[in-house]
Amino acid sequence: MSAGGWSTARLGRMREVMARHVADGEVPGLVTLVSRRGETQVEAVGTKAVGGGDPLRRDTIFRISSMTEPVIAAATMILVEECALRLDEPVERLLPELADRRVLGRLDGPLEDTVAAERPITVRDLLTFRMGFGLPPGPPDAYPVMRAAEELGLAVGPPKPATEHGPDEWLRRFATLPLMHQPGERWLYNTGSQVLGVLIARAADRPLETFLQERVFEPLGMKDTGFHVPPEKLDRLATSYMADPETGKLGLYDGVEDSQWSRPPAFPDGAAGLVSTADDYLAFGQMMLDKGRYGKGGRLLSRPAVEVMTTDQLTPAQKAASGLLAGEWDNRGWGFGVSVVTGRDGVAAVPGRYGWDGGLGTTWASDPAEEMVAIMMSQRAQFPLFSAAYLDFWTLAYQAIDD
Repeated sequence: MSAGGWSTARLGRMREVMARHVADGEVPGLVTLVSRRGETQVEAVGTKAVGGGDPLRRDTIFRISSMTEPVIAAATMILVEECALRLDEPVERLLPELADRRVLGRLDGPLEDTVAAERPITVRDLLTFRMGFGLPPGPPDAYPVMRAAEELGLAVGPPKPATEHGPDEWLRRFATLPLMHQPGERWLYNTGSQVLGVLIARAADRPLETFLQERVFEPLGMKDTGFHVPPEKLDRLATSYMADPETGKLGLYDGVEDSQWSRPPAFPDGAAGLVSTADDYLAFGQMMLDKGRYGKGGRLLSRPAVEVMTTDQLTPAQKAASGLLAGEWDNRGWGFGVSVVTGRDGVAAVPGRYGWDGGLGTTWASDPAEEMVAIMMSQRAQFPLFSAAYLDFWTLAYQAIDD
């Protein structure tokens, strides 16, 4: 048994299974990383693109999509701890565009059929995705409000194509829409982190990307994380693919030289806009596992801040109203920008474990009970269902524990 409590033979099983997924053509390549008690194991399998070419490396850059949201939540908590923001204050102090909200009479109803919001949106609402607006269940084009958001160019789903509007114009346009539900009523995915990105920039009085670089990425040594890939690093960006839901065949989603992420975006998307590497995200995940500490004596957040971020914030009523599949919340909750495991229902479902997934092919969790950080990065999107490689990775990460 190694110093990190890993089984060498069982780590070999992870390598074999991941290589099989690559060989079967399910995914061009994978980078897996598991770190426990200071011992980190990394495997890079496959290539950056379909059909061969350059092999994936440990420092390959991936679009991490919704794994942006935990970073945005941590940045928000930095400002909360500096008293630039307060969790339960209305956001309209800095986002006056969101004052005096109207709420749809029913989700599938006309935009003119509204009632007054019962209370303002708070910072906590944004962090917990309870602001009253987000991605509704079912096809988004089934709802007039989502069609209106698309017509306004808001890109409230995956950031491709990206919105052409800067943060202030994006918020102005968003504020012309009614909320889908009353603030605090239910969990609705994604949009809260987009609004948080605008809020952070105004609270910090600097662009979101600048604040993240100065206060999160530089302290943690996340040298390859940002909202775009500079020209000198483009050769490390993996091509991005999405599987056809009927045939399973991988189709191009985003290239490299012509990538949307090859240039700074007009709107730094706090919900899904970042690129990163496995080691960069390990630095973030380890900081969270260490309750805000990093390096030799550095501290990004206080222990209480990390603890509240990683505590389930949703009530049973809010979960029941979320519209997810029956049983989806039975052993899961939501903190600030992270999913939280609340009950054991599988090998990898350890209560207290927290993290999140990126829909374009990435996943992360930190597990205090097992003293572990685990990350998988691939370039195969996980729409509409998680890939077999994703599901196997989490089983394999935990089965490799040898103590």
